[in-house]
Amino acid sequence: MQLRNTPSRYGVISVALHWLVAVVVYGMFALGLWMVTLSYYDGWYHQAPELHKSIGVLLMLGLVVRIVWRFLSPPPPALATYSPLTRISAAIAHIALYLLLLGIIVSGYLISTADGKPISVFGLFEIPATLADAGVQADLAGTVHLWLAWSVVVFSVLHGLAALKHHFIDKDATLKRMLGKSSSDSGA
Repeated sequence: MQLRNTPSRYGVISVALHWLVAVVVYGMFALGLWMVTLSYYDGWYHQAPELHKSIGVLLMLGLVVRIVWRFLSPPPPALATYSPLTRISAAIAHIALYLLLLGIIVSGYLISTADGKPISVFGLFEIPATLADAGVQADLAGTVHLWLAWSVVVFSVLHGLAALKHHFIDKDATLKRMLGKSSSDSGA
């Protein structure tokens, strides 16, 4: 498999970024749901949010790399078998997923910096707090963060179901291309 995307398949970098972001997003979702159930006296009460913030910053960096890579190595064009509605809905879905992820990152930043303290990323470097209005900012950003997180999970599940529909019902190369194969490669 080659590094860059071609007209018939995604390259190894696009495939790796796609699946890495997916795994991290679901891991962060699970971590977020778990950490809000912790009591003050739980050993992870302070550690889980710090881990969540650090991974969130790395996810933001990964998302920036993914967006830049999308411009440097454009994705393969839509398959000729796609209807105009499929092409439009796919474009809207991809934009929605990117916007939801960016919204989650911004709202997470606003929650984490509401007290005016920077975000420490695994103790290696810090992201400064630029906006701080403790109570209101943290509460509003927390509500937005939760709704956006659920939205990205729902949209990504629909995204995955659409890929499976293309593979098993339409029998086209959509899923193969997402796995770095071209339509001429053998196997599923």
